[in-house]
Amino acid sequence: MTDDRRYARPRNKLVEQLREKGVKDERVLMAIGKIPRHTLIDTALHGKAYHDTALPIGMGQTISQPYTVAVQTELLEIQQGDKILEIGTGSAYQCMVLCEMGADVFSVERHTELYHRAKEALRKQGYRAMLKAGDGTLGWSTYAPYDGIVVTAGAPVVPNDLIAQLNIGGRLVIPVGDNKKQMMLKITRISETEYEQVELDNFKFVPLIGEKGWKG
Repeated sequence: MTDDRRYARPRNKLVEQLREKGVKDERVLMAIGKIPRHTLIDTALHGKAYHDTALPIGMGQTISQPYTVAVQTELLEIQQGDKILEIGTGSAYQCMVLCEMGADVFSVERHTELYHRAKEALRKQGYRAMLKAGDGTLGWSTYAPYDGIVVTAGAPVVPNDLIAQLNIGGRLVIPVGDNKKQMMLKITRISETEYEQVELDNFKFVPLIGEKGWKG
């Protein structure tokens, strides 16, 4: 992994802020404390790289707010070797956190340019993940079922393809709502036909575009 010592202190400060905001899983905090977020954004934004805020990455997309990444990762309850599907690779920030947590990551990105950028960013930092350019609302059935699925964009409804690709005991973490705000949902597959849903806080995401999401 390539890094710059100048960012060690602001990254540590970010981790403390996330802890103060209620993130309890120390493994999640440790992972975020290792990811060089500044390498995933334009150099003009490097001064804001470790602020707890979303930042633009082009094509109307953003690198997620670190708090949001921490919350979603914590909800996944990742164990070493879990197979995790990420919908919306974007900058690869969330993907790197998942890899750092010891997950086997599969990630789908609809923007071809972001897909290529994310693939290169992961390579440069030494992370291994399976990436695909395509419609994330359909999941990635080739490698299903998954122990966890995380959606990094706001959906109008829960895509049934994602539900179907969960392992028994698997967790789907997805924000669902309108274009102003979304409710974070955690859906656990209890059996072949039973699911348990928990509603959490409101968040604001870019829209999930696709056949089973918002129309682009």
